Amino acid sequence: MSLTIKICGLSTRDTLDAALASGAEMVGFVFFPPSPRHVGLDIARELGRQAKGRAIKVALSVDADDALLGNSIEALQPQILQLHGHESVARIRDIKQKFGLPVMKALAVETTTDLAALPGYAAVCDRILFDAKPPRDATRPGGLGAPFDWHLLEGLDLKLPFMVSGGLNAGNVAEALRITHAGGVDISSGVESAPGIKDPDMIRAFIRAARASEELIAS
Repeated sequence: MSLTIKICGLSTRDTLDAALASGAEMVGFVFFPPSPRHVGLDIARELGRQAKGRAIKVALSVDADDALLGNSIEALQPQILQLHGHESVARIRDIKQKFGLPVMKALAVETTTDLAALPGYAAVCDRILFDAKPPRDATRPGGLGAPFDWHLLEGLDLKLPFMVSGGLNAGNVAEALRITHAGGVDISSGVESAPGIKDPDMIRAFIRAARASEELIAS
């Protein structure tokens, strides 16, 4: 199975085009006002049209209510929802039933204890994203540029597709994939020149590095 590359937190036409032209399979848009990557509905609508048919559009939210979810879905027309908060299994089940879209749940990982919730989420989700656990004083759950111990996922027997995120960059993506055997990688701050400011050259460099890693591991 080929590697799925997701560039998250996109908010401008040129950076979205860099991700699309470089072959990212997924492009993520953040609907969470505390984040520097938050996009308004009008911008999301415009970028959604730009990405249509070229990649899977992902709408990221954090403990969002139905109104926010509905507005973001109407604007972006995503193919999958990424839930990055403390959404329970029951809440995810309700979201899927109400909106009829697949769900990718982000799980914050620091120790093996954090994997205890995995079976419950795996039973209702369509994809899992393993991300680094944020510091206690963090104002948002992701996009913080910190990796977790990838060895925690060694030998993981998960029937669902899963991705890794957190502190990835062009220099370490090969190691992350070698250890975790993840089917996908998700990057945000690792392709930014400043918080929320994506760099087209860094996007292209990361995708090249991820593809090269994929070929090396497969050989």
